[in-house]
Amino acid sequence: MSESTQRKVAAIIGGGVIGGGWAARFLLNGWDVKVYDPDPQAERKLSEVLANARRSLPGLYDEVLPVEGKMTLHTEIEEAVQGASWVQESVPERLDIKLAVYPKIQAALSEEAVLASSTSGFKPSELAEGALRPGQILVAHPYNPVYLLPLVEIVQHPDSDPAVIQSAMDIATSIGMKPVLIKKEIDAHIGDRLLEAVWRESLWLVKDDYATTEEIDDIIRYSFGLRWAQMGMFETYRIAGGEAGMGHFIAQFAPALQWPWTKLTDVPELDETLVNKIVEQSDNQSGQYGIRQLERQRDDNLVAILRAIKGRGWGAGKLLLEDDARLRGAEQSGAIDWSQPFVSAHRTVPVDWTDWNGHMNEARYLDVFSNACDKLLAALGCTPDYVEAGHSFFTVENIIQHIDEAHAGDTVRVESQIIDAEGKRLHLFHRMLGEDGREIATGEQMLIHVSLETRRSAMPVEPVASIMAAAVEKQKHLARPDILKAGK
Repeated sequence: MSESTQRKVAAIIGGGVIGGGWAARFLLNGWDVKVYDPDPQAERKLSEVLANARRSLPGLYDEVLPVEGKMTLHTEIEEAVQGASWVQESVPERLDIKLAVYPKIQAALSEEAVLASSTSGFKPSELAEGALRPGQILVAHPYNPVYLLPLVEIVQHPDSDPAVIQSAMDIATSIGMKPVLIKKEIDAHIGDRLLEAVWRESLWLVKDDYATTEEIDDIIRYSFGLRWAQMGMFETYRIAGGEAGMGHFIAQFAPALQWPWTKLTDVPELDETLVNKIVEQSDNQSGQYGIRQLERQRDDNLVAILRAIKGRGWGAGKLLLEDDARLRGAEQSGAIDWSQPFVSAHRTVPVDWTDWNGHMNEARYLDVFSNACDKLLAALGCTPDYVEAGHSFFTVENIIQHIDEAHAGDTVRVESQIIDAEGKRLHLFHRMLGEDGREIATGEQMLIHVSLETRRSAMPVEPVASIMAAAVEKQKHLARPDILKAGK
C-alpha cells in the first residue's frame, strides 16, 4: 500500500476474547484498529491475543499477508469510531449494555459504515430498536478464535440497509472470512442453535453419569467432529445414504427421530452439584495445561487441519486457496520487471512446518522452491491453459543448500533468477531470504520442456518461447551465482 493510499480503519468496542480476535483479524489483514475497552488490563489481554494470531494466521497462506495495521486504544467510544468503516461491538452479552453504546457509536459514525454486533443470541432487530439509524445495525457473529476460524454469520433484519449488508459481506470477504448471510433473523442465529443442542445433551449425559467431559470430547473429536470439519452435516449424511443419497438416508433413519434418544426439549438444572461435577471432570481432563497453552495447541491444530483441507481444495480449504489468489493478485499488480530477480514466493513459515529443533524441516525447503518454480513458470506463460494444450516443464535436477535457519512465524521471500533458457532447457536459481535480508537457503533447478503427448523433450512454443526469451535477455546483466552445480 502506498503512503498516499487512505488507511482502512476498524473500531472494536470491547476488547475481550471475541473483540481481541476481531482486532487481530483486521490488523493482520492490513487495517488500522481503534479499540475502546475500559478494562485496565485491556492492553495486556489484547497483546496476548495478538501474539497468538501473529504466530498462527499467516501460516495458513502461501502468500504473505498485507503489512500489519496499527492498533490504538481509546478512552471514549466516540473517539474510537471516528473514521471507521467497520465497528464491531463486542461488549458483554446483556441487551441493556449493548443498547447503551449504540447512541454513542452512531453519533460519531459515518452513515455508510458497518455497525456490527458479535452477539451470540440477540436478534439485530432487538439491537436496532430505537436506534438513530436502525438499518445500519446488523449482527456479525464469529467463532472463536476469530483470527483463525473464517465463518461469520451476517444477520439482517427487516429494516436492514441493503448497502450496509453488502458492504459487510464484501469487507468480511476481504479479510479472509466466509460470510454467510442469514436472511431471516432468529434467536441465537444458526450456529449457536446447533451447538446449544449438542451442549444441552452433553450436560444431561454428564449429570446422569453416562459419560464424563473427557469421554464426550473424545467421542466428538475422534469421529463426527472430523467429518464436520470438512463436510458439515447434510453432506455427511448424503454419503451415509449410499448411492441412493439423501432420500434413502432420511427414509432409513427418520423413524429414530421419534424415539426418545435425546432430551433436547429439557434443560438440566445447573445446580451446585452438577456444576462441581463438570468443573472437577474438566480439571481432571485439562487442568494440567494453562489457558495460553491450550490456546496455542488449539491454534496449532487448527492451522494443521485447515492446511490439510486446503491441499484438497475443500470446505474452508477452498476459501484459503481463494484468499491466496486474492493476496497474490494484490502483490503482483502491474507488469513484471524482468530486469530484476523475480519474487517467486513471499510467505510465512507455518507452525506445522517445523521439526524437533524448532526450525523449518528440510523437506519444506524443497516445497518452497518447488512452488516458487511453479509461480515463475506461470509468469513465463506456462499456465494451466498451456499445459492443457499439451506442453509443460519437467524438473530433472534439484540442488538445495542450507545456509541459515527459518522458524515458525518467520516471513521468507524467494527471489528467482533465470540462468539460461537454451533450447529445451531452463536453468533457474532461487535465493530464500529472511525479512531482514539474510540469506537462508539457495535452490538450483534444471528443467526440460516436454510434449505431454509424447512425454519427450520438445522446444517451447508460444507464448512461452517469446516471454522466456525476453526475460532471459533482460536478466543477462544480473550477477551469475558462483555456486552453480546443476547440469554439471
